[in-house]
Amino acid sequence: MNQKQLLRPVADAATLSAPLADFNTADAVEYLNTLPLSQAADTLAALPLPRAVKLLEAPELQHAGELVAALAPARAAALLGLMADDRATDIVHELDTAERARLIPLLAPEARQSIQLLLSYPPHTAGALMTTEFVGVPADWTVAQTLQHIREVERSRETVYAIYVLDPQTHQLQQVVTMRRLITGAAEDSILDVAQANPPVTVDPQLDQEEVAQLIRRHDLLAIPVVDEQQHMLGIVTVDDILDALIDESTEDVHKFGGVEALDKPYMQIGFFEMLRKRAGWLSVLFIGEMLTASAMQHYEDELARAVVLTLFIPLIMSSGGNSGSQATSLLIRSLALRELRLRDWWRVALRELPTGLVLGGILGLLAIVRITVWQLGGLHDYGEHWVLLALTIGAALVGIVTFGSLSGSMLPFILKRLGFDPASASAPFVATLVDVTGLVIYFSIAALILGGTLL
Repeated sequence: MNQKQLLRPVADAATLSAPLADFNTADAVEYLNTLPLSQAADTLAALPLPRAVKLLEAPELQHAGELVAALAPARAAALLGLMADDRATDIVHELDTAERARLIPLLAPEARQSIQLLLSYPPHTAGALMTTEFVGVPADWTVAQTLQHIREVERSRETVYAIYVLDPQTHQLQQVVTMRRLITGAAEDSILDVAQANPPVTVDPQLDQEEVAQLIRRHDLLAIPVVDEQQHMLGIVTVDDILDALIDESTEDVHKFGGVEALDKPYMQIGFFEMLRKRAGWLSVLFIGEMLTASAMQHYEDELARAVVLTLFIPLIMSSGGNSGSQATSLLIRSLALRELRLRDWWRVALRELPTGLVLGGILGLLAIVRITVWQLGGLHDYGEHWVLLALTIGAALVGIVTFGSLSGSMLPFILKRLGFDPASASAPFVATLVDVTGLVIYFSIAALILGGTLL
């Protein structure tokens, strides 16, 4: 027991566990999340091992690694050893090097080997997500033998809805049997007789979790086997684990798309200075980008001085271009994430976005012309004797800027992906900043063309 545990007063076990007596697992986890860390650790230590394991296995439990680190080493090792290997590995990932070195040697050999195997794979891969607790049986077994085996091991397996048939000699994966086909087969039938007809769908342990999710969705699987180059079973990735991983990844993409460095904790758990660090970087980059907007306006300072009326429409012009770019970026990032598009499809997207941008720009341009006309003829504002040319300038500028925004917003995710970056880094603020700068150049270029010799 470490020094903190010796100094911390520990209440009676019955007193600590009493509030959880009538709670189901979800409610108990929510209750633990409201407690101070030391009290939550003491409560976890006071619970029976099976109950504590269920709570630790819940993904909603916050600070699971810190809770385990606060427990006595023997208790922590016992809990990790009884947990599902993949969840135990997630918790071990949260521990610092000293805590890992202290706890891992205390685990039973089988649990220690499984956790060390999972720790060896890169994050966000099939190997890092998989569990080694699956039902595997030799190919020479019967249906009756398999059912009896499932009755004996089901409590220690992640799922029993898929049974993996292995070669008795090499332990290579041969087939997969669903529970439905197993229970409808005759007891004396060979396990291979009730196996699916098609070859099993497998993944490499280094495969990215998004690719794993696509395969699970495409083949409508509850779990997918992870195999090595020789087709030896390493583990399985279950649909609930891949969903948790994809939710985390989607959250990260949403943060990036909003122009924020991805948060690795719930919002209220992020410290003040850490929040500043995660937001200040992107804001600084965007601010520097907006400096180019100021530079562009300075370049057209003389035109603005001669036709002050042009400044009235700068916010309208800039926001329209930024909005069209953000729309296109949002659509393309999602399509790339769902594998609906590949890098080679960039030209098809460009050919689609070009007429789309022209039509959208035409719609907005027409609305702007109508607005200027109504305000001028209705006496709401006087745009001067050349108001018709001004209206045409605004309309034409909107067509050009919205078209450019749509094209740049759709191409930027492809460019980032081609360079090896996450397409979600093409955040809405970043696209808006890019279009702001170029939008001003387009606006004043069109103004000089149409209003030259009159206002300019």
